[in-house]
Amino acid sequence: MALPPDKASELKQIIRQQLAKMDVHGRIREVLAETIRDEIAPEHQQLSTDDLMKALRRRGIIDDVMKELKVVTDMNDQEVTLDPKPSTHFVDRQLPVLKKTNIDPTRRYLYLQVLGGKAFLEHLQEPEPLPGQTCSTFTLYLLFRNQRFRSKPVPCACEPDFHDGFLLEVHKDSLGDGSKMMDATTMLSICDPVHMVLIKTDMFGETSLVASYFLEWRSVLVAENRITNIAVELLGVGTESKVSVGVLNIRLEMYPQLNKILSQEIINTQFALERQKTAEKERLFLVYAKQWWREYLQIRSSHNTRLVKIFAQDENGINRPVCSYIRPLRAGRLLDTPRQAARFVSVLGYERAPVIGGGSGKQEQWCTLLAFLCRSKGDCEDHANLLCSLLLGYGLEAFVCVGTKAKAVPHTWVMTCGTDGIITFWESLTGHRYIHSPIHPDDPPLVEQPKPTYPYRTIGCIFNNQAFLANCQPSDAVEVCAFDLRDESKWKPMSEEAIKSVCSPGATTSLPPFPPLCASTIDAAVASNEIELQLRILVSEYRKDLGLTTVWDDQLSYLLSPALAAYELERTTSISAGNEEFQDAIRRAVPDGHTFKGFPIHFVYRNARRAFATCLRSPFCEEITCCRGDQVRLAVRVRVFAYPESACAVWIMFACKYRSVL
Repeated sequence: MALPPDKASELKQIIRQQLAKMDVHGRIREVLAETIRDEIAPEHQQLSTDDLMKALRRRGIIDDVMKELKVVTDMNDQEVTLDPKPSTHFVDRQLPVLKKTNIDPTRRYLYLQVLGGKAFLEHLQEPEPLPGQTCSTFTLYLLFRNQRFRSKPVPCACEPDFHDGFLLEVHKDSLGDGSKMMDATTMLSICDPVHMVLIKTDMFGETSLVASYFLEWRSVLVAENRITNIAVELLGVGTESKVSVGVLNIRLEMYPQLNKILSQEIINTQFALERQKTAEKERLFLVYAKQWWREYLQIRSSHNTRLVKIFAQDENGINRPVCSYIRPLRAGRLLDTPRQAARFVSVLGYERAPVIGGGSGKQEQWCTLLAFLCRSKGDCEDHANLLCSLLLGYGLEAFVCVGTKAKAVPHTWVMTCGTDGIITFWESLTGHRYIHSPIHPDDPPLVEQPKPTYPYRTIGCIFNNQAFLANCQPSDAVEVCAFDLRDESKWKPMSEEAIKSVCSPGATTSLPPFPPLCASTIDAAVASNEIELQLRILVSEYRKDLGLTTVWDDQLSYLLSPALAAYELERTTSISAGNEEFQDAIRRAVPDGHTFKGFPIHFVYRNARRAFATCLRSPFCEEITCCRGDQVRLAVRVRVFAYPESACAVWIMFACKYRSVL
């Protein structure tokens, strides 16, 4: 391993410091004296280097030195070892204990420590996990001014053992003085809260949202010793939004230390003014929305039954204007195209909000974006809001549509309006796109009408971050709707100024912050190999129970890779490519008189056992895994495609080739 001269000298200096710290030289001198005195015969007064090394090893000094020496490079924080690694795909499973943080001495930082939890009574009877046993865990996620953090997972318990610290930079880009050290008065005007989301992951890897809390951090500005301790009571979500789920002990520190602290009276006055301003804006918008709704009902009495949704409840049970759930979101380098963004949203899990008790009524819960991303699954509204925000970020004119699909089931999807007038529907749960061609009921019977390919039946309203329009056409059926949004006889708009007063960034202190997307932490090659190995074991055990032997064909498994890549490409771009090469390779690999069978399937999770159980429900897959015949060879190939937020698309193909014996 070649190092630049400056790095080599720095490495030597670190080793010297560590040796001096351990007093290795003194210990070597002691061993040398003992060896000469006790072990060297009088006629052999010369001591070789090998003799000394043996003595040092025998006393464990060399082992102690190697354990203590942990050298970390500045470039990638990976441990440097002298043994060359083989040229295969390696991932260091041990997370680095210490991470270097670059601190700008001209900026203010808020150091937030989580010092344990208590009163998580739902886990009062939780048994202590045995060493090596998989157990349910809590993970805390934080968002503050475009910075995202995550705690280490801790076992679920009545008093979860959280001990994490997060260094949050307190900057204010809008003032244009980022290089200037902020004083307490300037920081008092920063009303962004620290959004905290607590996620529970069960032993099967399923996630659930436990709590979502907005921490007011500015109380540290009045702390005389720059430290303040807060006991944060977390409330549940959805139907349990008024029920306490536990308490977190939080410590806040400000770095560097403030020269001048504020009085409690000033802080209280600032908070009261912000609450008053927010309440007044929300009151005026509510008055306007009620008046607008009355006008809409006067157009046609049937409008009362249309799905025109102006407000929606978030996970904390707070009613917010639907337009506040949308904001143009740029994915940076993580997603390249709008269609790739649609694919990313579709691989996030789908789960309806849980309902306590029976009944067919749907529980309403529109999650804030951070809660949705941390949980990695949500309802159709969460998917549609995220997709619309991403498409707006790509410069498209995008709207969320609220309506119904078959059997009058409420549903939301996304619509884009092209400059050429083409209306495209985007299904956020699947990534599918549909072109809307309206039916004209007044045309003569002989005129051929387009047949809708989309699953949507009615549409009540559309909205994005700046506009809200309600459908006031005679019929709300999607197939006959005209999407001329500037025609107020077809679409009744809300005032853009009214929407901006409560939904634009910074308009009110009650608006939750929007997080940036995070890169995936999944190594796709390693995840693919792990799932494939587990599936091989599961198939072999399954066949063994049936009294069948299993012989794997590695070459045939490898030949399945192009097909899996083509399937993912088709899901993303709607373009099919590479099928000819795949079929030609399979024909060459399967001898004359042999039969080839393949079964591809797609998942959005990485649980091999669960995936295999699902596959066996298909008669095609069962036919392959239970294949009988002469010269039976089995193959399985797994391909994991990683997306932002550690979402993934997992493609699996089972295959076999055999010679039929009749």
